[in-house]
Amino acid sequence: MNAEREFRPEPIPRRGEWTAWTLTIVTLAAGLFLRAQTGQMPVIATIFIGILLLSAVSISLSNWMDRNTVLTLNPKGVAFRNGLRDVSLWWAEVQEVQVFASQFGAKVHVMGPDSTFNFRTMSEVTYKGQVRGRMGFVQGDFIIQQILKNSGLEELAAAEPSQEGRYYARP
Repeated sequence: MNAEREFRPEPIPRRGEWTAWTLTIVTLAAGLFLRAQTGQMPVIATIFIGILLLSAVSISLSNWMDRNTVLTLNPKGVAFRNGLRDVSLWWAEVQEVQVFASQFGAKVHVMGPDSTFNFRTMSEVTYKGQVRGRMGFVQGDFIIQQILKNSGLEELAAAEPSQEGRYYARP
């Protein structure tokens, strides 16, 4: 690797976030209306509003982290930042890489002595045969190959035959 390269994941569509917040606000307004009419808000409404609020907050946090994610490869190592995590590993510090197939792109775990980070390779989300969104790193396979090449990791056999995925570590 001769030069520093930055990679960002495909931005996740925000429709789900807006839907969650809209449902939360409408449900809260309905609950407050019931309270104004009857003098109390039903317990089930309070629980439902709480669940919707937690969902909306977690979706917003996830989208915010996604928009702030940057994976950097440079001649000295790899760095991953997403707003909450800030991990930098020299190539010699990368101890293990695990790659697991999933419905939404491969899940990749990069492990160092004291810190780890995860990312996904590119995948498309389809609904009724139409692509509704893309997620993960478009150049995810390239990123995996560069991490393996520069850190000197080699593929190992799975510890148990029932384990799926590929494991890479130092020889």
